[in-house]
Amino acid sequence: MTRPETPRRKRANGVESRQRILDAAVEIAGERGYDGTSIAAVSAKCGLPASSIYWHFQDKDDLIAAVIERSFETWLTAVELPGEEAGTPLERITAMAGNVAKSLVDAPDFLRLGLMLALERRPTEPRGRTVFLQVRHITHQKIAEVATTLFPDLDEDAVHTLTTYAVAGADGLFVHREVAGDSVDLVALFELHAQLVHDAAARLAAGR
Repeated sequence: MTRPETPRRKRANGVESRQRILDAAVEIAGERGYDGTSIAAVSAKCGLPASSIYWHFQDKDDLIAAVIERSFETWLTAVELPGEEAGTPLERITAMAGNVAKSLVDAPDFLRLGLMLALERRPTEPRGRTVFLQVRHITHQKIAEVATTLFPDLDEDAVHTLTTYAVAGADGLFVHREVAGDSVDLVALFELHAQLVHDAAARLAAGR
């Protein structure tokens, strides 16, 4: 007599199928963009019926939002400033920038998809765009905390300016790698950008 499937097994299968769906959505969206992504295409890629996808996600927009959230959570673990034992403020921020770049190489989906959605204007805003703007706000907060820790003499306006410069520069370097390809050394570029951010902070602190 066949034993009934346990709740734990059902939950495990549900988690596994959800990850398969998200992985497939990443591949499809990376190849075709937001508009070219469809539930049918994701179903064909992951080998699960569309009904299974709709069990996990309300629609394509909900699926893309989940892709952005998952990738962002993976990336966010790298946005941590090394402790004082790592060296000078410049050495600490450079090490952090290198880790952030490595994580973007490994988990680029939230930024790749998010930037595409952020630059588009639609009559009805996709949930994926809303999610990206929310996680982007979290990113600004994290970078601002780093700036305040490393450069305590900066006032609130200076921290905001420095954070905007840091995030915008990182966006540009990421886009450059997306356009130019894997030959671009994103880690080296992020480390250089960190040094420029450090110099900018020193100028802001000096009031120039």
